[in-house]
Amino acid sequence: MPTLRYFAAAAEAAGTAQETVIGADVAGVLADAVDRHGPRLAHVVAHSSLLLDGRYVQDRNVSLAEGDVLDVLPPFAGG
Repeated sequence: MPTLRYFAAAAEAAGTAQETVIGADVAGVLADAVDRHGPRLAHVVAHSSLLLDGRYVQDRNVSLAEGDVLDVLPPFAGG
């Protein structure tokens, strides 16, 4: 199963830093996470960058495989 990792505001909204998920693609995994964790996570995810196994992913229809790691990185303040 893929692993979904949350950082900063995403971890706060989800109430966890990491969870194992079931899903065929990025969109499905994120939709399931939002269903479980609520609208606050939906807001964060909508403004976040996504990394799949360390590589930026923009297409949410990308398939996920056993052992994949999807990171949710909200915008960070600072400079």
